[in-house]
Amino acid sequence: MTSSSQQEAPTGTSTPTAASAIEFLKAEAGPVEPLTAEQLAAEWDEERPPHAGPLANVAAGVATASLGIAGVALSVSMGIGTPERPEAGMWPLIISAVMAVLSVALLLFGRKALDAEAFSSSSWQVAAGVGTLIGFVLVIGVTGFEIPTLLLTFFWLRFLGKETWRMSTLLSVIVTGAFYLIFVVALSVPIPHLF
Repeated sequence: MTSSSQQEAPTGTSTPTAASAIEFLKAEAGPVEPLTAEQLAAEWDEERPPHAGPLANVAAGVATASLGIAGVALSVSMGIGTPERPEAGMWPLIISAVMAVLSVALLLFGRKALDAEAFSSSSWQVAAGVGTLIGFVLVIGVTGFEIPTLLLTFFWLRFLGKETWRMSTLLSVIVTGAFYLIFVVALSVPIPHLF
C-alpha cells in the first residue's frame, strides 16, 4: 500500500522528504569546518553591541551608588530592628548597602571594563523595569505586597524577559507564594500584606 503523495509522484522520481532536503543542502554547502575558540570569540565580538566606554561606566557607578546611599538613608528612617526582630528597613538596608558597595567597586576597578554595552533601544527595557519597580513601591503600602508582586513579576517575565504567557503566569504565582512564605510566615517581616 502506498501513500497518496507517492502515488502522485511521476514515474522514476522519488518524493522529496525533509531528511533528503537536509542531505541535499549539506552536500551543496560542502564540509563545515568547526570554529576554534578564538574564531568563536571573534564572531561573538562582532555581533555584540558597541562598548559603553569608561565615561559611561563611571556614570553608571555614580548613579547606582547614589541610589544605594539614598536607599540606606531611607531604610534607616523606616527602622532596622535586630536580626531576631527585623523591622521594615532591615532588608532594604541590606540590599541598598550591597548596591552601594558594588557601585564603589565598579568606580574603582571597572572604569575601563569593556563588558558594559552602550545605550541602545534595548536599554529602554531597563527604564521600564525601574519604572514598574517604583510603581510597585508606591502601591505596596495601600494594597499589600501580594497583588503588586504578582503583577510586577508577570510584567517582567512576559514583556521584559519574553517568556511565554503560561510560564509567566506560573512563575508569577510561584514567586509571590514563595515571598509570602519566606517573609510573612517564616521571618514575620512586618510588610503590608492581605492575608
